[in-house]
Amino acid sequence: MNIIRPIQVPAGAAIADPQADISARLERLPITREVFWARNIVGAATFFDGYTVIAIAYAMPVLVKEWGLNPQQTGMILSMGYLGQLLGAILFGWLAEKVGRLRVLLFTILLFVSMDVACLFAAGAGMMIAFRFVQGIGTGGEVPVASAYINEMIGSKGRGKFFLLYEVMFLLGLVGAGLIGYFMVPVYGWKAMFVVGLVPAILMIPLRWFLKESPRWLAANGRYAEADAIVARMEQSARASGQELPAPKITATPVRRKSDWKELFQGIYLKRTLSIWAIWFTAYTVANGTITWLPTLYRQVFNLPLQTSIFYGFLTSVGGVIAAIVCALLIDKVGRKRWYTGALLLAPIPLLFLAWLGAASPIQVLVLGGLAYAIVQTVTFSLYLYSAEIYPTRLRALGTGTGSAWLRLGSSTGPIIVGFVMSSMGIQYVFATFAAILVVGAIVTMLFAVETKGKALEELSP
Repeated sequence: MNIIRPIQVPAGAAIADPQADISARLERLPITREVFWARNIVGAATFFDGYTVIAIAYAMPVLVKEWGLNPQQTGMILSMGYLGQLLGAILFGWLAEKVGRLRVLLFTILLFVSMDVACLFAAGAGMMIAFRFVQGIGTGGEVPVASAYINEMIGSKGRGKFFLLYEVMFLLGLVGAGLIGYFMVPVYGWKAMFVVGLVPAILMIPLRWFLKESPRWLAANGRYAEADAIVARMEQSARASGQELPAPKITATPVRRKSDWKELFQGIYLKRTLSIWAIWFTAYTVANGTITWLPTLYRQVFNLPLQTSIFYGFLTSVGGVIAAIVCALLIDKVGRKRWYTGALLLAPIPLLFLAWLGAASPIQVLVLGGLAYAIVQTVTFSLYLYSAEIYPTRLRALGTGTGSAWLRLGSSTGPIIVGFVMSSMGIQYVFATFAAILVVGAIVTMLFAVETKGKALEELSP
């Protein structure tokens, strides 16, 4: 990596590289009011993205009986949304490099809300599969583009904590779905899950009128005057709050290139791309394979009451949120690579113990399966941070989108694995299979991942 050593830029000096200047000015800024509210507004959209992704899991125990679904049909309905997300992550990641972050965010929200309406009118498995696929295209595009946007608005100091507290909103969306499922599905039926999903339509108002485009993206696309105006307002806001800003220091000069997907597989980015794909796939195969099936598993295998089945699934989601918050507070100190390696090696232990016990009771599954899920969740929810850090601005949304496409592939594979292995071999072998998948992810992380903590984005990726 060719990195220019830090140089001091005197106030009022001519700027040779506007893109480097924007980066240097952002690096010295504290968390301003504008960035704080940008995170919260986008975080609200991400909350409902998480809600929409998992809502079907809490509707399924009712749909299985109402529509007479077999395990294969159940797995297809759960998986089809993730296949749509795979397409959306790639498509909208590419589009965000071309037309900007905010325009794409608005369209993805509109798409997944409109499909929420369509799901209300699904009359059988075929229609639900189709609607969930299209809805997945929208949800798949929202988070990677939002992740690129939030990362580009802040400097390296405390970036992990600031960003991951935004990512917690996705997990809170999962928990919110659990609460709605527990209280409303037994009373109002499965459609209640999709009615609540209409709320994010109102988020398009603040997204459209109050948020500003990423200055890093603007500068990378030759729109320096716009980027300069946005950063100048952020600097003014910081000074108005009593902050003294040091002179900007240019730590690296970005390479002048247009966005080109082929660069993901060239130079230093080849190893990064392949390793992040493997981590996305292995972690999400296990995490979403577990959480989407659990309510139905408790209902069908252990014959628990509907509310108990949903409540146990909710407890698992809550455990994941608690673990994620701990990760958000510590990952800047521990580092990304060390955390991921440790988590992916630790999570298989309760899974193997559960397989050895035969997964004979719902309490065993709740405690041991929930513990493994919570550990893996610290990896899955923070991968958007890591993916955005390992690519330059010209590739950030695209690289994050293609990486998270493997999230979708893993998420669609997980429920299918559960349905197939449970039908042919037994429930305990599901957990043994998941343990083996996580070990593969740990080995890839240990051998090929790069550390990113405490470094400016332009320093990591020229």
